[in-house]
Amino acid sequence: MYLVLVVTAALIVIRLAGELILSGLNRAEVRRHAGAPPAAAAAIMDEATYAKSVAYTLEKSRFGAVTEVFDTLVLVLVIFGGVLPVLYGHVAAWGAPGAVWDDALFILLAGVLLSIPSLPFDWWGQFRLEAKFGFNKSTPGLWVSDKIKGLALALVIGFPLLWALLSLVRWVGNAWWLWGFGLVFAFQLLMLVLYPKLILPLFNKLTPLPEGDLRTRLLALGDRTGFRATAIQVMDGSKRSGHSNAFFTGFGRFRRIVLYDTLIAQLTPEELEAVLAHEIGHYRRGHIPKMIAMAAATMLGAFAVIAWLARSSWFNLTFGFPAGELAPAFLMFGLLSGLVTFWFSPLGNLLSRKHEYEADAFARDAMGGTEPMIGALRKLAQKNLTNLTPHPWFSAFFYSHPTLVERERALTGS
Repeated sequence: MYLVLVVTAALIVIRLAGELILSGLNRAEVRRHAGAPPAAAAAIMDEATYAKSVAYTLEKSRFGAVTEVFDTLVLVLVIFGGVLPVLYGHVAAWGAPGAVWDDALFILLAGVLLSIPSLPFDWWGQFRLEAKFGFNKSTPGLWVSDKIKGLALALVIGFPLLWALLSLVRWVGNAWWLWGFGLVFAFQLLMLVLYPKLILPLFNKLTPLPEGDLRTRLLALGDRTGFRATAIQVMDGSKRSGHSNAFFTGFGRFRRIVLYDTLIAQLTPEELEAVLAHEIGHYRRGHIPKMIAMAAATMLGAFAVIAWLARSSWFNLTFGFPAGELAPAFLMFGLLSGLVTFWFSPLGNLLSRKHEYEADAFARDAMGGTEPMIGALRKLAQKNLTNLTPHPWFSAFFYSHPTLVERERALTGS
């Protein structure tokens, strides 16, 4: 058990060191190009915007490094300080012997308590850093309201799901992890349908895209690309942030297109059409089922590992929990799995980037040229103060999308 603690501590230190080194390399790369941006970057942003993007990137990176150090210190305290076993003992005492609801409550309470230390950093990032660069549109009241709603959803949705998941051990025995995977995966598919209808409206207002040239363009694009959505909706993203985005949710006949109001304000109708063509490209190239299948395989593997750890004679005892208890194994896996999966993130990003290139190519073909897509990407980079010169290693670990320079090069074939 001592060896497990040593390995855990080593993994925590190695990941933190890796993240700080990557962050430092990225800042050095950004500073290296600060005075004289590469020609490709200079063609995307004017001098003032580029200087502002450099300042934003550097400040966000420094803030992220401080946050990461703090979060790691909290994790070390929680893992090695005996806090969680004490909490587990108190919560377990509330339930009758063999009860499951107290185990589900333990996981939820631990998650809520672990999120509290990071709240000041969350607030600072929103109301200081983002506000300094003109992105924050939220208010303290809205920020608090979002946190309360998130907590309520965790209780209303998370508690029954955890209770059902932990009860599977009693219902189906050692094969619980297969049934548990099926339960959680089915729940996630259901949420793809229910999220835009029940959850998203709790935080944002969704309205149908008004009649006009833009709606006509987008519907015509859907027709000629073989993509039919039940609705095109506008989300009031500007109530929280100046950043912009577009996405579609659901699948089959439940899919719908969502455009941020900030995106509509920033782009021309032709550029918005290109952005939507990119999103349709993900659908037409089969990226959604591929990503769902990958997520399913990963989740199945995670459930198998959790079942193995819970059955082991050493895992729970190492961290101060009773042997064989499933709830602590779930929680500890959630806290520690990122120490390993972090090092595989470049592989996932590599696949994601391949999909982005394919979606860009689809948009280029659907629009009959590169200008609308490149114009949209450039405006989004300017408005969001995108880092145009990330370090390649940092990009590999943290960027699910290719850089704008890489995307333009692939679109134009130059």
